[in-house]
Amino acid sequence: MSTIKNIVFDLGGVIIDLDITRSIQRFEELGIDNIREILDPYEQRGVFLELERGDLDSPAFCRALSRYAGRELSNKEVEHAWMGFIVDIPQYKLDYILELRKSHKVYLLSNTNPFIFEWAQTPAFSPAGFPIAHYFDATYVSYKIGITKPDPRIFEYLLNDSGIIASETLFVDDGERNVAVGRSLGMQTCQPRNGEDWREAVGRLLQLPG
Repeated sequence: MSTIKNIVFDLGGVIIDLDITRSIQRFEELGIDNIREILDPYEQRGVFLELERGDLDSPAFCRALSRYAGRELSNKEVEHAWMGFIVDIPQYKLDYILELRKSHKVYLLSNTNPFIFEWAQTPAFSPAGFPIAHYFDATYVSYKIGITKPDPRIFEYLLNDSGIIASETLFVDDGERNVAVGRSLGMQTCQPRNGEDWREAVGRLLQLPG
């Protein structure tokens, strides 16, 4: 019998299939010439890190990018560039998460920003027409907490706030450094590749019937 009572999922690369190349292209079209140096699927840099950490809100980020571009960028233009990351949100993964919630507590822990997460909180998030909160017991996102993965403090925040125990928790994330920190804190871990169907792997770790 599995001792895992809780599952913590990452968002991008695990639930959402990502394409950084498309997002980079859109930012370059806005005039952000050095975007390849500061935009990363796992750990951001510069103003992109400040956005994910909550140091900048959406309007301040647009102003900062406007300085890079040498012209005023609208919120809509910047949101379009961010949304280039998102290729697909497979409904089968979300349906599986709903099944897991019948027997486990299920949480989200994500490095993300208001452009993407505010969209995720609308019915447009899932093909079934439900916002992201429909699928989780609670969501923990970097820009609201003020810390980004792989900083151990964001994991500790989740554990303390939710009241769950690390040794009873499975952490599913596609980032190698994030998984290493989760494991160091006593979590069991699963590291799927971006876009992978991880249901069988998670089921084995939870010792669910086939």
